[in-house]
Amino acid sequence: MLPHSIEAEQGLLGAILINNEAFYRVQDFLDDKHFFEPINGQIFELLGRFIRAGKTANTVTLKPYLPVDLKIEGLSVDQYLARLAAEATTIINAEDYGRLVYYLAVRRALIGIGGDIVNLAYDAPIEATPSTHIEDAERRLYEIAETGRYDRGFQTFETALTKAVDLTAAAFQRDGKLSGLATGLKDLDSKLGGLQASDLVILAGRPGMGKTALATNIAYNIAKVWDGERRADGHLETVNGGVVGFFSLEMSAEQLAARIISEQTGIPSSRMRRGDIDEFDFEKIRERAIEIQNLPLFIDETGGLSVAQLAARARRLKRQRGLDLLVVDYLQLMQGSSRRAQEGRVQEITEITTNLKALAKDLNVPIVALSQLSRQVESRDDKRPQLSDLRESGSIEQDADVVLFVFREEYYLANKEPRPGTPEHEKWQLEMEGVHGKAEVIIGKQRHGPTGTVPLHFDAQVTRFADPETKRLPDYSPPGRLPI
Repeated sequence: MLPHSIEAEQGLLGAILINNEAFYRVQDFLDDKHFFEPINGQIFELLGRFIRAGKTANTVTLKPYLPVDLKIEGLSVDQYLARLAAEATTIINAEDYGRLVYYLAVRRALIGIGGDIVNLAYDAPIEATPSTHIEDAERRLYEIAETGRYDRGFQTFETALTKAVDLTAAAFQRDGKLSGLATGLKDLDSKLGGLQASDLVILAGRPGMGKTALATNIAYNIAKVWDGERRADGHLETVNGGVVGFFSLEMSAEQLAARIISEQTGIPSSRMRRGDIDEFDFEKIRERAIEIQNLPLFIDETGGLSVAQLAARARRLKRQRGLDLLVVDYLQLMQGSSRRAQEGRVQEITEITTNLKALAKDLNVPIVALSQLSRQVESRDDKRPQLSDLRESGSIEQDADVVLFVFREEYYLANKEPRPGTPEHEKWQLEMEGVHGKAEVIIGKQRHGPTGTVPLHFDAQVTRFADPETKRLPDYSPPGRLPI
Protein backbone atom coordinates (compact mmCIF):
# COMPACT_ATOMS: atom_id res chain seq x y z
CA MET A 1 0.00 0.00 0.00
CA LEU A 2 1.09 3.54 -0.69
CA PRO A 3 1.81 5.53 2.49
CA HIS A 4 -1.30 7.24 3.84
CA SER A 5 -3.28 7.93 7.00
CA ILE A 6 -7.06 7.92 6.69
CA GLU A 7 -7.26 8.69 10.43
CA ALA A 8 -5.26 11.93 10.01
CA GLU A 9 -7.39 12.97 7.03
CA GLN A 10 -10.62 12.32 8.91
CA GLY A 11 -9.34 14.02 12.08
CA LEU A 12 -8.42 17.16 10.13
CA LEU A 13 -11.75 17.30 8.27
CA GLY A 14 -13.62 16.81 11.54
CA ALA A 15 -11.71 19.67 13.17
CA ILE A 16 -12.63 22.00 10.30
CA LEU A 17 -16.29 20.93 10.44
CA ILE A 18 -16.43 21.70 14.16
CA ASN A 19 -14.40 24.94 13.95
CA ASN A 20 -13.93 26.55 10.54
CA GLU A 21 -10.93 28.50 11.87
CA ALA A 22 -8.91 25.28 11.63
CA PHE A 23 -8.96 25.59 7.84
CA TYR A 24 -6.80 28.71 7.94
CA ARG A 25 -4.05 26.78 9.70
CA VAL A 26 -3.53 24.44 6.75
CA GLN A 27 -4.74 26.34 3.67
CA ASP A 28 -1.26 27.68 2.81
CA PHE A 29 0.27 24.27 2.15
CA LEU A 30 -2.55 21.73 1.87
CA ASP A 31 -4.70 21.02 -1.20
CA ASP A 32 -7.42 18.50 -2.02
CA LYS A 33 -4.96 16.52 -4.20
CA HIS A 34 -2.89 15.72 -1.09
CA PHE A 35 -5.63 13.47 0.33
CA PHE A 36 -5.32 9.73 -0.32
CA GLU A 37 -9.06 9.05 -0.08
CA PRO A 38 -10.75 10.91 -2.98
CA ILE A 39 -13.95 11.69 -1.01
CA ASN A 40 -11.84 13.28 1.73
CA GLY A 41 -10.16 15.50 -0.86
CA GLN A 42 -13.58 16.41 -2.27
CA ILE A 43 -14.87 17.33 1.20
CA PHE A 44 -11.74 19.42 1.89
CA GLU A 45 -12.21 21.29 -1.41
CA LEU A 46 -15.87 21.99 -0.54
CA LEU A 47 -14.91 23.19 2.94
CA GLY A 48 -12.43 25.61 1.41
CA ARG A 49 -14.96 27.02 -1.05
CA PHE A 50 -17.51 27.62 1.73
CA ILE A 51 -15.07 29.19 4.17
CA ARG A 52 -13.41 31.46 1.57
CA ALA A 53 -16.87 32.67 0.54
CA GLY A 54 -17.55 33.67 4.15
CA LYS A 55 -20.18 30.94 4.67
CA THR A 56 -20.46 28.45 7.51
CA ALA A 57 -19.22 24.98 6.58
CA ASN A 58 -20.73 22.13 8.58
CA THR A 59 -22.44 18.76 8.10
CA VAL A 60 -25.73 20.43 7.15
CA THR A 61 -24.39 22.91 4.56
CA LEU A 62 -22.05 20.41 2.91
CA LYS A 63 -24.57 17.59 2.44
CA PRO A 64 -26.41 18.98 -0.67
CA TYR A 65 -23.12 19.30 -2.55
CA LEU A 66 -22.11 15.64 -2.18
CA PRO A 67 -23.59 12.71 -4.20
CA VAL A 68 -26.64 11.32 -2.41
CA ASP A 69 -25.94 7.70 -3.36
CA LEU A 70 -22.30 7.87 -2.26
CA LYS A 71 -21.18 5.08 0.05
CA ILE A 72 -17.99 5.54 2.12
CA GLU A 73 -16.83 2.59 4.19
CA GLY A 74 -20.44 1.36 4.05
CA LEU A 75 -21.77 4.68 5.37
CA SER A 76 -24.09 7.17 3.67
CA VAL A 77 -23.06 10.81 3.21
CA ASP A 78 -25.03 11.83 6.33
CA GLN A 79 -23.46 9.12 8.43
CA TYR A 80 -19.93 9.81 7.19
CA LEU A 81 -20.13 13.56 7.84
CA ALA A 82 -21.60 12.88 11.30
CA ARG A 83 -18.76 10.45 12.01
CA LEU A 84 -16.15 13.05 10.97
CA ALA A 85 -17.66 15.62 13.31
CA ALA A 86 -17.97 13.10 16.17
CA GLU A 87 -14.32 11.98 15.91
CA ALA A 88 -12.92 15.49 15.36
CA THR A 89 -9.55 16.46 16.76
CA THR A 90 -9.07 19.83 18.44
CA ILE A 91 -8.17 22.92 16.42
CA ILE A 92 -4.79 22.95 18.19
CA ASN A 93 -3.85 19.66 16.49
CA ALA A 94 -5.26 20.60 13.07
CA GLU A 95 -1.94 21.88 11.68
CA ASP A 96 -0.06 18.75 12.79
CA TYR A 97 -2.67 16.54 11.11
CA GLY A 98 -2.44 18.70 7.98
CA ARG A 99 1.34 18.37 7.89
CA LEU A 100 1.08 14.60 8.20
CA VAL A 101 -1.38 14.45 5.29
CA TYR A 102 0.96 16.64 3.19
CA TYR A 103 4.07 14.67 4.18
CA LEU A 104 2.50 11.36 3.17
CA ALA A 105 1.32 12.88 -0.14
CA VAL A 106 4.91 13.92 -0.88
CA ARG A 107 6.10 10.40 -0.19
CA ARG A 108 3.50 9.03 -2.62
CA ALA A 109 4.61 11.56 -5.26
CA LEU A 110 8.24 10.49 -4.80
CA ILE A 111 7.22 6.85 -5.29
CA GLY A 112 5.40 7.88 -8.47
CA ILE A 113 8.43 9.72 -9.84
CA GLY A 114 10.67 6.78 -8.97
CA GLY A 115 8.36 4.41 -10.82
CA ASP A 116 8.26 6.68 -13.87
CA ILE A 117 12.06 6.89 -13.93
CA VAL A 118 12.36 3.11 -13.82
CA ASN A 119 9.75 2.61 -16.55
CA LEU A 120 11.37 5.21 -18.81
CA ALA A 121 14.79 3.66 -18.31
CA TYR A 122 13.41 0.26 -19.34
CA ASP A 123 11.33 1.45 -22.28
CA ALA A 124 12.54 4.84 -23.52
CA PRO A 125 11.37 6.36 -26.83
CA ILE A 126 13.97 6.41 -29.62
CA GLU A 127 14.20 10.21 -29.67
CA ALA A 128 14.64 10.52 -25.89
CA THR A 129 18.09 10.89 -24.30
CA PRO A 130 19.20 10.04 -20.74
CA SER A 131 19.95 13.72 -20.06
CA THR A 132 16.32 14.57 -20.94
CA HIS A 133 15.08 12.00 -18.40
CA ILE A 134 17.44 13.30 -15.72
CA GLU A 135 16.40 16.93 -16.28
CA ASP A 136 12.72 15.98 -16.22
CA ALA A 137 13.20 14.05 -12.96
CA GLU A 138 15.07 16.99 -11.41
CA ARG A 139 12.31 19.38 -12.47
CA ARG A 140 9.60 17.19 -10.95
CA LEU A 141 11.55 16.70 -7.73
CA TYR A 142 12.13 20.44 -7.44
CA GLU A 143 8.42 21.10 -7.98
CA ILE A 144 7.60 18.75 -5.12
CA ALA A 145 10.16 20.48 -2.90
CA GLU A 146 8.85 23.97 -3.65
CA THR A 147 5.08 23.49 -4.05
CA GLY A 148 3.02 23.71 -0.90
CA ARG A 149 5.86 24.28 1.53
CA TYR A 150 4.49 25.18 4.94
CA ASP A 151 7.54 27.19 6.09
CA ARG A 152 6.57 30.19 3.96
CA GLY A 153 3.98 32.93 4.37
CA PHE A 154 3.98 35.95 6.64
CA GLN A 155 6.97 36.58 8.85
CA THR A 156 7.33 39.06 11.69
CA PHE A 157 8.96 42.42 11.13
CA GLU A 158 11.59 41.38 13.68
CA THR A 159 12.64 38.49 11.42
CA ALA A 160 12.83 40.73 8.35
CA LEU A 161 14.76 43.35 10.34
CA THR A 162 17.29 40.79 11.52
CA LYS A 163 17.90 39.65 7.94
CA ALA A 164 18.38 43.26 6.82
CA VAL A 165 20.93 43.91 9.58
CA ASP A 166 22.76 40.66 8.72
CA LEU A 167 22.89 41.77 5.08
CA THR A 168 24.40 45.11 6.12
CA ALA A 169 26.95 43.35 8.35
CA ALA A 170 27.96 41.08 5.47
CA ALA A 171 28.38 44.13 3.23
CA PHE A 172 30.59 45.78 5.86
CA GLN A 173 32.86 42.72 6.03
CA ARG A 174 32.99 42.09 2.28
CA ASP A 175 35.62 43.62 0.00
CA GLY A 176 34.34 46.87 -1.47
CA LYS A 177 31.74 47.30 1.32
CA LEU A 178 28.92 46.24 -1.01
CA SER A 179 25.67 44.44 -0.19
CA GLY A 180 25.88 42.50 -3.47
CA LEU A 181 28.57 40.80 -5.55
CA ALA A 182 31.28 43.23 -6.67
CA THR A 183 31.57 43.36 -10.47
CA GLY A 184 35.20 44.54 -10.27
CA LEU A 185 34.22 47.86 -11.90
CA LYS A 186 34.24 50.39 -9.05
CA ASP A 187 32.15 53.09 -10.70
CA LEU A 188 29.46 50.59 -11.68
CA ASP A 189 29.49 49.00 -8.21
CA SER A 190 29.05 52.39 -6.54
CA LYS A 191 25.84 52.90 -8.54
CA LEU A 192 24.45 49.38 -8.15
CA GLY A 193 25.83 48.40 -4.75
CA GLY A 194 26.99 45.23 -6.48
CA LEU A 195 24.79 42.54 -8.05
CA GLN A 196 22.01 41.80 -5.58
CA ALA A 197 20.77 38.30 -4.74
CA SER A 198 17.48 37.30 -6.44
CA ASP A 199 17.76 40.18 -8.97
CA LEU A 200 17.27 39.72 -12.71
CA VAL A 201 19.81 41.99 -14.42
CA ILE A 202 19.33 42.59 -18.14
CA LEU A 203 22.51 43.59 -19.99
CA ALA A 204 21.49 44.85 -23.42
CA GLY A 205 23.11 46.40 -26.46
CA ARG A 206 23.40 46.32 -30.23
CA PRO A 207 25.80 43.81 -31.86
CA GLY A 208 29.42 44.92 -31.52
CA MET A 209 28.90 46.96 -28.35
CA GLY A 210 30.65 44.40 -26.11
CA LYS A 211 27.80 42.75 -24.17
CA THR A 212 29.50 39.36 -23.96
CA ALA A 213 32.85 41.00 -23.18
CA LEU A 214 31.36 42.91 -20.24
CA ALA A 215 29.52 39.82 -18.95
CA THR A 216 32.71 37.75 -19.23
CA ASN A 217 34.72 40.45 -17.44
CA ILE A 218 32.20 40.57 -14.58
CA ALA A 219 32.00 36.76 -14.29
CA TYR A 220 35.80 36.49 -14.16
CA ASN A 221 36.16 39.34 -11.65
CA ILE A 222 33.68 37.67 -9.28
CA ALA A 223 35.14 34.17 -9.66
CA LYS A 224 38.78 35.24 -9.20
CA VAL A 225 38.19 36.70 -5.71
CA TRP A 226 36.06 33.80 -4.49
CA ASP A 227 36.72 32.69 -0.95
CA GLY A 228 34.74 30.03 0.91
CA GLU A 229 34.41 28.94 4.51
CA ARG A 230 33.59 25.40 5.63
CA ARG A 231 30.71 25.35 8.11
CA ALA A 232 30.21 22.83 10.92
CA ASP A 233 27.74 20.82 8.83
CA GLY A 234 30.31 20.47 6.03
CA HIS A 235 28.61 23.05 3.83
CA LEU A 236 30.98 25.42 1.97
CA GLU A 237 29.67 28.98 2.30
CA THR A 238 30.87 31.86 0.15
CA VAL A 239 32.58 34.63 2.12
CA ASN A 240 33.81 36.80 -0.76
CA GLY A 241 33.39 36.79 -4.53
CA GLY A 242 31.31 33.93 -5.85
CA VAL A 243 30.86 30.69 -7.79
CA VAL A 244 29.72 31.59 -11.31
CA GLY A 245 27.62 29.59 -13.77
CA PHE A 246 27.86 30.85 -17.37
CA PHE A 247 25.35 29.65 -19.97
CA SER A 248 26.94 30.48 -23.33
CA LEU A 249 24.27 29.78 -25.93
CA GLU A 250 26.23 31.57 -28.68
CA MET A 251 29.97 31.09 -28.10
CA SER A 252 31.85 27.90 -27.24
CA ALA A 253 33.53 27.37 -23.90
CA GLU A 254 36.93 27.51 -25.64
CA GLN A 255 36.15 30.93 -27.14
CA LEU A 256 35.15 32.30 -23.75
CA ALA A 257 38.30 30.90 -22.17
CA ALA A 258 40.41 32.45 -24.96
CA ARG A 259 38.78 35.81 -24.28
CA ILE A 260 39.66 35.61 -20.60
CA ILE A 261 43.26 34.61 -21.40
CA SER A 262 43.48 37.51 -23.86
CA GLU A 263 42.11 39.93 -21.29
CA GLN A 264 44.53 38.76 -18.59
CA THR A 265 47.68 38.60 -20.72
CA GLY A 266 47.07 41.59 -22.98
CA ILE A 267 47.62 39.43 -26.08
CA PRO A 268 44.83 40.02 -28.63
CA SER A 269 42.69 36.93 -29.14
CA SER A 270 42.94 37.45 -32.92
CA ARG A 271 46.71 36.89 -32.70
CA MET A 272 46.16 33.83 -30.52
CA ARG A 273 43.76 32.33 -33.09
CA ARG A 274 46.24 32.89 -35.92
CA GLY A 275 49.16 31.57 -33.91
CA ASP A 276 50.85 34.96 -34.33
CA ILE A 277 52.75 34.69 -31.05
CA ASP A 278 56.33 34.09 -30.02
CA GLU A 279 57.88 32.06 -27.23
CA PHE A 280 57.51 34.87 -24.68
CA ASP A 281 53.80 35.24 -25.50
CA PHE A 282 53.22 31.52 -25.19
CA GLU A 283 54.99 31.38 -21.83
CA LYS A 284 52.86 34.27 -20.59
CA ILE A 285 49.69 32.46 -21.73
CA ARG A 286 50.82 29.25 -20.04
CA GLU A 287 51.60 30.98 -16.73
CA ARG A 288 48.27 32.80 -16.62
CA ALA A 289 46.39 29.61 -17.56
CA ILE A 290 47.99 27.77 -14.62
CA GLU A 291 47.11 30.64 -12.25
CA ILE A 292 43.41 30.77 -13.17
CA GLN A 293 42.63 27.14 -14.07
CA ASN A 294 40.94 26.43 -10.74
CA LEU A 295 38.60 29.42 -10.79
CA PRO A 296 35.00 28.55 -9.72
CA LEU A 297 33.71 29.51 -13.17
CA PHE A 298 31.57 26.84 -14.86
CA ILE A 299 30.53 27.13 -18.52
CA ASP A 300 27.61 25.39 -20.25
CA GLU A 301 27.84 25.82 -24.02
CA THR A 302 24.64 23.98 -24.98
CA GLY A 303 22.67 25.95 -27.56
CA GLY A 304 18.90 26.43 -27.67
CA LEU A 305 18.23 25.58 -24.03
CA SER A 306 14.72 25.89 -22.64
CA VAL A 307 14.13 27.67 -19.34
CA ALA A 308 13.28 24.33 -17.69
CA GLN A 309 16.56 22.79 -18.84
CA LEU A 310 18.55 25.85 -17.76
CA ALA A 311 16.86 25.85 -14.37
CA ALA A 312 17.56 22.13 -13.83
CA ARG A 313 21.25 22.56 -14.66
CA ALA A 314 21.57 25.67 -12.49
CA ARG A 315 20.01 23.87 -9.50
CA ARG A 316 22.33 20.91 -10.06
CA LEU A 317 25.37 23.22 -10.09
CA LYS A 318 24.23 24.93 -6.89
CA ARG A 319 23.72 21.58 -5.19
CA GLN A 320 27.06 20.12 -6.29
CA ARG A 321 29.46 23.08 -6.40
CA GLY A 322 27.57 26.08 -5.03
CA LEU A 323 26.29 29.04 -7.05
CA ASP A 324 26.43 32.81 -6.45
CA LEU A 325 25.95 34.27 -9.96
CA LEU A 326 24.28 33.02 -13.13
CA VAL A 327 25.00 34.52 -16.58
CA VAL A 328 22.86 33.79 -19.65
CA ASP A 329 24.27 34.78 -23.07
CA TYR A 330 21.85 35.53 -24.53
CA LEU A 331 18.08 35.78 -23.96
CA GLN A 332 16.85 35.57 -27.56
CA LEU A 333 18.66 32.24 -28.11
CA MET A 334 16.61 30.50 -25.42
CA GLN A 335 13.44 28.53 -26.07
CA GLY A 336 10.12 28.79 -24.26
CA SER A 337 7.46 26.11 -24.03
CA SER A 338 5.96 24.83 -27.27
CA ARG A 339 2.59 26.32 -26.32
CA ARG A 340 4.07 29.81 -25.91
CA ALA A 341 6.10 29.41 -29.10
CA GLN A 342 2.88 28.83 -31.02
CA GLU A 343 1.43 32.05 -29.60
CA GLY A 344 4.33 34.09 -31.00
CA ARG A 345 7.85 35.13 -30.15
CA VAL A 346 6.72 37.99 -27.89
CA GLN A 347 4.77 35.58 -25.65
CA GLU A 348 7.69 33.15 -25.67
CA ILE A 349 10.15 35.85 -24.51
CA THR A 350 7.62 36.94 -21.87
CA GLU A 351 7.56 33.39 -20.49
CA ILE A 352 11.37 33.21 -20.52
CA THR A 353 11.93 36.47 -18.61
CA THR A 354 9.18 35.66 -16.08
CA ASN A 355 10.72 32.24 -15.40
CA LEU A 356 14.25 33.66 -15.15
CA LYS A 357 13.07 36.15 -12.51
CA ALA A 358 11.37 33.31 -10.61
CA LEU A 359 14.57 31.24 -10.87
CA ALA A 360 16.65 34.13 -9.47
CA LYS A 361 14.35 34.23 -6.44
CA ASP A 362 14.33 30.45 -6.02
CA LEU A 363 18.13 30.16 -6.17
CA ASN A 364 18.62 33.46 -4.31
CA VAL A 365 21.35 34.54 -6.73
CA PRO A 366 21.58 37.39 -9.26
CA ILE A 367 20.98 36.36 -12.88
CA VAL A 368 22.63 38.48 -15.58
CA ALA A 369 20.80 37.88 -18.86
CA LEU A 370 22.12 39.42 -22.07
CA SER A 371 19.64 40.77 -24.58
CA GLN A 372 19.65 42.17 -28.10
CA LEU A 373 18.18 45.58 -28.93
CA SER A 374 15.87 46.36 -31.83
CA ARG A 375 17.17 48.05 -35.00
CA GLN A 376 15.27 51.25 -34.29
CA VAL A 377 18.38 52.44 -32.43
CA GLU A 378 20.19 52.75 -35.76
CA SER A 379 17.60 55.13 -37.20
CA ARG A 380 18.18 57.79 -34.52
CA ASP A 381 20.87 60.47 -34.54
CA ASP A 382 21.61 59.74 -30.90
CA LYS A 383 22.39 56.03 -30.84
CA ARG A 384 22.26 55.74 -27.05
CA PRO A 385 19.75 52.98 -26.25
CA GLN A 386 16.53 53.43 -24.28
CA LEU A 387 14.17 51.05 -22.48
CA SER A 388 11.81 51.15 -25.46
CA ASP A 389 14.58 49.60 -27.60
CA LEU A 390 14.48 46.26 -25.74
CA ARG A 391 13.72 43.73 -28.40
CA GLU A 392 10.54 41.67 -28.77
CA SER A 393 8.91 42.13 -25.39
CA GLY A 394 8.02 44.80 -22.87
CA SER A 395 8.15 42.05 -20.24
CA ILE A 396 11.95 42.26 -20.32
CA GLU A 397 11.70 45.76 -18.88
CA GLN A 398 8.86 44.73 -16.55
CA ASP A 399 10.50 41.62 -15.05
CA ALA A 400 14.02 43.04 -14.77
CA ASP A 401 15.22 44.57 -11.50
CA VAL A 402 18.11 46.27 -13.30
CA VAL A 403 18.51 47.13 -17.00
CA LEU A 404 22.01 48.02 -18.24
CA PHE A 405 22.84 49.22 -21.75
CA VAL A 406 26.34 49.01 -23.24
CA PHE A 407 27.16 51.88 -25.62
CA ARG A 408 30.34 52.80 -27.54
CA GLU A 409 30.30 55.91 -29.72
CA GLU A 410 33.58 54.76 -31.28
CA TYR A 411 31.84 51.79 -32.94
CA TYR A 412 29.38 53.99 -34.82
CA LEU A 413 31.92 56.70 -35.66
CA ALA A 414 34.37 54.14 -37.10
CA ASN A 415 31.74 53.14 -39.66
CA LYS A 416 31.43 56.74 -40.91
CA GLU A 417 35.02 57.22 -42.04
CA PRO A 418 35.16 59.81 -44.93
CA ARG A 419 37.53 59.56 -47.88
CA PRO A 420 41.14 59.98 -46.71
CA GLY A 421 42.82 63.30 -47.52
CA THR A 422 39.64 65.37 -47.28
CA PRO A 423 38.94 68.03 -44.59
CA GLU A 424 36.09 65.82 -43.39
CA HIS A 425 38.57 63.01 -42.78
CA GLU A 426 40.77 65.25 -40.61
CA LYS A 427 37.73 66.28 -38.58
CA TRP A 428 36.71 62.62 -38.30
CA GLN A 429 40.18 61.69 -37.00
CA LEU A 430 39.91 64.31 -34.25
CA GLU A 431 36.50 62.98 -33.26
CA MET A 432 37.84 59.42 -33.22
CA GLU A 433 40.68 60.43 -30.92
CA GLY A 434 38.12 61.95 -28.56
CA VAL A 435 36.03 58.76 -28.28
CA HIS A 436 38.77 56.12 -28.68
CA GLY A 437 38.57 53.48 -25.96
CA LYS A 438 35.57 55.14 -24.30
CA ALA A 439 32.47 53.16 -23.38
CA GLU A 440 29.34 53.82 -21.36
CA VAL A 441 27.13 51.59 -19.26
CA ILE A 442 23.74 53.26 -19.08
CA ILE A 443 21.61 52.21 -16.09
CA GLY A 444 18.16 52.47 -17.66
CA LYS A 445 16.30 50.94 -14.72
CA GLN A 446 17.14 50.05 -11.14
CA ARG A 447 14.59 49.11 -8.49
CA HIS A 448 16.97 49.68 -5.58
CA GLY A 449 18.91 52.78 -6.62
CA PRO A 450 19.58 55.59 -9.10
CA THR A 451 19.75 55.44 -12.86
CA GLY A 452 22.48 57.21 -14.83
CA THR A 453 25.57 56.64 -16.94
CA VAL A 454 28.84 55.03 -15.86
CA PRO A 455 31.90 55.82 -18.05
CA LEU A 456 34.28 52.90 -18.70
CA HIS A 457 37.39 52.23 -20.74
CA PHE A 458 37.20 49.49 -23.38
CA ASP A 459 40.18 47.83 -25.00
CA ALA A 460 38.73 46.24 -28.14
CA GLN A 461 41.85 44.18 -28.90
CA VAL A 462 41.60 42.20 -25.68
CA THR A 463 37.82 42.74 -25.11
CA ARG A 464 38.41 44.22 -21.67
CA PHE A 465 36.33 46.79 -19.78
CA ALA A 466 37.96 48.73 -16.96
CA ASP A 467 37.45 51.83 -14.86
CA PRO A 468 38.75 54.91 -16.70
CA GLU A 469 41.62 55.45 -14.25
CA THR A 470 42.92 51.86 -14.72
CA LYS A 471 42.87 51.61 -18.49
CA ARG A 472 45.62 49.04 -19.01
CA LEU A 473 46.66 45.70 -17.63
CA PRO A 474 50.09 45.54 -16.02
CA ASP A 475 52.86 45.40 -18.62
CA TYR A 476 54.18 41.85 -18.85
CA SER A 477 56.70 42.70 -21.57
CA PRO A 478 60.36 41.84 -20.92
CA PRO A 479 63.03 44.57 -20.92
CA GLY A 480 63.73 46.00 -24.36
CA ARG A 481 60.39 44.94 -25.77
CA LEU A 482 57.52 47.30 -26.55
CA PRO A 483 54.36 46.61 -24.52
CA ILE A 484 51.40 45.17 -26.41
